[in-house]
Amino acid sequence: MADDGRGTEDFAHDAGRFFLLSGCSGGGKSTLLAALQEQGHLAFEEPGRQVVKAQMLIDGPGLPWRDQALFAELCVFCAIQQMEAAVCSTGPVFFDRGIVDAVAFFDYLGREVPAHLERAAQLLRYNATVFLTPPWRAIYAGDNERRHSYEEAVAQYHASLKTFARFGYRPVELPRTSVGERVDFVLACLEAAAAV
Repeated sequence: MADDGRGTEDFAHDAGRFFLLSGCSGGGKSTLLAALQEQGHLAFEEPGRQVVKAQMLIDGPGLPWRDQALFAELCVFCAIQQMEAAVCSTGPVFFDRGIVDAVAFFDYLGREVPAHLERAAQLLRYNATVFLTPPWRAIYAGDNERRHSYEEAVAQYHASLKTFARFGYRPVELPRTSVGERVDFVLACLEAAAAV
């Protein structure tokens, strides 16, 4: 963890305000994240995209089409750094994917999850409510960092649902509506939870 001696127990009290945006690749997560940032909320970019950008810059081995296990490891490292940075903030924080998504990637591949990554997903928690972008072919588009097909994205989405359930998260599927309506939906869910 951080070199200030912070342990996992120090992150536990922040889990309730750490919200994951996950779901189908190409389903509008990044757009929703940007809209939440515009409204003043702290938000963190998808670790996978950060890893791909950095690895492509140096022609590194940690790309999902070169070494899937290394890619997942780097994503977890990036997600932990994001959580450490978020602890210093107040209010809700939004993450475009997180540690449990890296575990879900192993589950999707049908590979055994390394024990330390399983432990990371168990210890470093987010709010139990996870907002999922459902498969939405009309807006799906590949790019230099998203090279998989729509069909692969849908298969990963369905595999991740099982992983979230295994770790006790409650998926809430976002409506296939405009970005503004999605922002309103997310914030309304947060307000409803706070009122309970």
